[in-house]
Amino acid sequence: MIRKHHEHHRLDRLGWLRASVLGANDGILSTASLLVGVASAEAGTGNVMLAGIAGLVAGAMSMGAGEYVSVRSQADSERAELEVEQREIHEDPHGEHRELTEIYVRRGLDRALAHEVAGQLMAHDALGAHARDELGLSATTAARPLQAAAASAASFAVGAILPILAVAASPRASMAPVTVGVSLLALAALGAASARMAGAPVWRGVVRILCWGAAAMALTAAVGHVFGVAA
Repeated sequence: MIRKHHEHHRLDRLGWLRASVLGANDGILSTASLLVGVASAEAGTGNVMLAGIAGLVAGAMSMGAGEYVSVRSQADSERAELEVEQREIHEDPHGEHRELTEIYVRRGLDRALAHEVAGQLMAHDALGAHARDELGLSATTAARPLQAAAASAASFAVGAILPILAVAASPRASMAPVTVGVSLLALAALGAASARMAGAPVWRGVVRILCWGAAAMALTAAVGHVFGVAA
């Protein structure tokens, strides 16, 4: 009986996964840090909630815009490289054939086979062959600005809601510690999930994100306490 061979690769989701993880992490951490800092300054519950909601809206828009500009620049660079490659293929097809042959020789093919493979690939899709094997570009890893921006903004908003809900559900006296606890739990879950999806060790992702999260909230709490007392 012939068994089907199934492979599960993650390259096709690297763009949106990276943007989503970054957005959710920033949403939780920046909003929680803002809330803890304001709460530590002895602000009332209404002011803390207002700060959190403003941070959610501003942060989501900032993340989406920043991600779009960044990935749009990457997409423009990729397009420019492809245009240069297309022009070189048109002006010097034999030189480009030799270049592709040398790439395959360096990868382990003997020269005769590399020459034949390069010729067949260029006859089928010259630009695609050079984009993939010379420039390292493919449809799987191509930059998608709108997808990255939407994923980043939406995940930021989802992440930011968690510490805001923690503030809304906790009494004023325990607002800061409850927010810290809920946010650290959310960050740990996010670190574990993103590490698992990326195929990396789970514990490493959890420890890394918890250390940075705890440090950020401790620092903003200290700032809020100092300025709150000074006021």
